[in-house]
Amino acid sequence: MIRTEEMLLNVGPQHPSTHGVFRLVVKIDGEIITEAKPVIGYLHRGTEKLAENLQYTQIIPYTDRMDYLSAMTNNYVICHAVETMMGIQVPERADFLRVMAMELGRIASHLVAWGTYLLDLGATSPFIYAFRDREMIINMLNELSGARLTFNYMRVGGVKWDAPEGWVEKVRDFVPYLREQVKGYHDLVTGNEIFLDRVTGVGRYTKEDAINYSLSGPNLRCTGVKWDLRKDEPYSIYDRFDFDVVTEESGDCLARYKVRMGEVSQSLNILEQACEQFPAEGEILAKVPKIIKAPKGEAFVRIESPRGEIGCYISSDGKKEPYRLKFRRPSFYNLQILPKLLVGENIANLIAILGAVDIVLGEVDG
Repeated sequence: MIRTEEMLLNVGPQHPSTHGVFRLVVKIDGEIITEAKPVIGYLHRGTEKLAENLQYTQIIPYTDRMDYLSAMTNNYVICHAVETMMGIQVPERADFLRVMAMELGRIASHLVAWGTYLLDLGATSPFIYAFRDREMIINMLNELSGARLTFNYMRVGGVKWDAPEGWVEKVRDFVPYLREQVKGYHDLVTGNEIFLDRVTGVGRYTKEDAINYSLSGPNLRCTGVKWDLRKDEPYSIYDRFDFDVVTEESGDCLARYKVRMGEVSQSLNILEQACEQFPAEGEILAKVPKIIKAPKGEAFVRIESPRGEIGCYISSDGKKEPYRLKFRRPSFYNLQILPKLLVGENIANLIAILGAVDIVLGEVDG
């Protein structure tokens, strides 16, 4: 009989495959994981507490730093919450710009997820292709907002700037280009038997597990649950667009991969329709007071970010700063299931499982 000795192993926080400063303390018996404990908080910045001393417009740049791969959706959720409390009607042109910015951000985020996941598994070419195409999106969002990562673009009542001349046409031209590239992604990776052997059946959980752990986004839809807030509780102008909610049934790493790749194609469909429907003229900001004061009361709104359901709760006492602000961060909730997935797995599958969850540590830690 072979006897092994249990060993305590730190994965991170200084480990490239933890995608940020994330520490995972695992106990291994031989090469089998017997226990896994996530240790978070290395990036904690106290966003919610700081917001209590900031005016509503001043809070928006702080949201960029949470899910820094999808800053536009973070911008939107705080503005949406304040607009809901104040009963503000956003101009149509601003809504189109918001949706296009968010969907470009969703594609860019999924490209990072695709490229870095394959890099985790040992493939370098997909990472290079992903960042090549993401750079085109970053350039377009840079033209729109003046930033390349933390896009401080949306405002309560609309957006800060109108799209520059020719910007919508650039987005329209980008759609067929990326569709062709996505075909290449699938040829390179999705049908690759080495990749399929590496992720099929790994990190599997059921529909009931996903619901019980309050998972959302691709981590929920990979189990066959057809739930997307853009469809099921439409916000902004998403009810005007024809797109599908991508689901898979197996609930493993491969299913999560396929859902994200499918969502890239669906976001391209939304962008194509938005370019066709984009109003020729119109206001980009509703009439709002220079100093915004939400009325006394509270509100909770939720939207669909690339990582799942992001919510914003505001309690107001009628002042220019919120009395209390709380974000529901999808990465934080999605991370909960990781210890369950890792126990009993081979240590070699740890990074494959972690990467498939697709967390952003700025959003986990707050």
